[in-house]
Amino acid sequence: MHGPCVPGEINPSPLNLQCSIPPRFRYYPWLGLAVRQATCMMLPMTEWNFMTLLIVAALFLLWKLEFIATLLNLKTFPEKVPPELTGVMDESKLELGRDYQRVNAKHDLLQSAVSLTALLVFWFAGGFGWLDTFARSLTHSELGAGLIFLSIFFLGQSLLSLPFSIYETFVIENRFGFNRSTPATFIADRLKGLALAALIGLPLAAAVLWIFNRVPNAWLWAWILLTLAQLILTWLAPTYIMPLFNKFTPMPEGELKSEIESLGNRCGFPVKDVFVMDGSKRSTKANAFFTGFGKNRKIALFDTLIEKSTTPELIAVLAHEIGHFRRGHIKQRLAAGIIQTAAIFFLIGLATNPQGHFARLLFDAFGVTTISPHVGLVLFSILFKPAGKILSVILNAWSRRHEFEADDFAKQHTGDAAPLATALTKMTADHLSHPSPHPLRVWLDYSHPPLLQRLKALAQKNL
Repeated sequence: MHGPCVPGEINPSPLNLQCSIPPRFRYYPWLGLAVRQATCMMLPMTEWNFMTLLIVAALFLLWKLEFIATLLNLKTFPEKVPPELTGVMDESKLELGRDYQRVNAKHDLLQSAVSLTALLVFWFAGGFGWLDTFARSLTHSELGAGLIFLSIFFLGQSLLSLPFSIYETFVIENRFGFNRSTPATFIADRLKGLALAALIGLPLAAAVLWIFNRVPNAWLWAWILLTLAQLILTWLAPTYIMPLFNKFTPMPEGELKSEIESLGNRCGFPVKDVFVMDGSKRSTKANAFFTGFGKNRKIALFDTLIEKSTTPELIAVLAHEIGHFRRGHIKQRLAAGIIQTAAIFFLIGLATNPQGHFARLLFDAFGVTTISPHVGLVLFSILFKPAGKILSVILNAWSRRHEFEADDFAKQHTGDAAPLATALTKMTADHLSHPSPHPLRVWLDYSHPPLLQRLKALAQKNL
């Protein structure tokens, strides 16, 4: 993520940066130009302080790390079909997978470069201060100004990402035979998402801003509010939200449903409602999932997964998902999420405290005069990106461990590792996924272990 720059001299800045294209970008000249432009635009258009230097350096380092991981990941794509994929992937499909990874890597790098460029341009042009002033000019209400500020900012982010979503869906996914979404479906999904954001997000945002403006120990009460809202939405989503986007049809009576019910009884996880989701409405890719909790818990199989899998394979996939519940992974992740949210809100409290030195440094770094909760939420989200990445690395490692445990659970309760191994292999081949990604990419982003590691673990457990 780096931004565009104009050739020629630049004004000196505290970072002492130069407008040159680093040699490492010679294979991606448009990225070098982006890096150069963003560097040059870091002129003293807003007041520099230690916080400014820290955030800018962290954002650049994070982007560079992602860039290096992407290049390394492309280099590790196998030249020959791994023995584990023999029978489900031939040389032509392997080459198609390599092309798919390369095209997506270019797309992701360009999107990240544009995103960082837009952020830096907006930041150093005084955009945050201007937007706050503009929002306040439209209303005398602090709460109203906050909602206007947040709405404009996040709508701008959505508009910035929209061309990339369109290109990914209708060009990249079309090219490789995955996309089944029509323009009408795509537009409807976006409109529904905006409507839900307005109906759910705005009232929640209003409540959080009101708490931070009026209530002592605001971070604590805001955390309690958001935690309750998340639990309620998780409970309501299977019944009221997810059906807005997909059709869930009760699975008809037959061999598959009987096997699923039998599996649930063996695992101590009674299954009442099993649904088939019309995943083929948008993509040929297959999946299965559990969602909700209590009486609103729902098991859903993509219709594409049912089409491409045998009954033993489907049972193994569901056994894996049940394993997450039976091994306590869902409760553990929920508890971790609640604790993480508490820590974040505590820090937001520091970032929005008008009498706090930390808040003053942060707002000065972004060129905003008035310390307020609505601006503080956005500024903290930017400040937290590098720290959030470190936290996600830890949580992803934890998640990968859970996946191994769920695989083991499925093997134990189906009596054989082969169906799950076959199902995982088919999905990797069908999705043109990277069979052996670079360790750095896995470390940074993978919540699931790579295929070959999972197959090896399953085979070892069979000995």
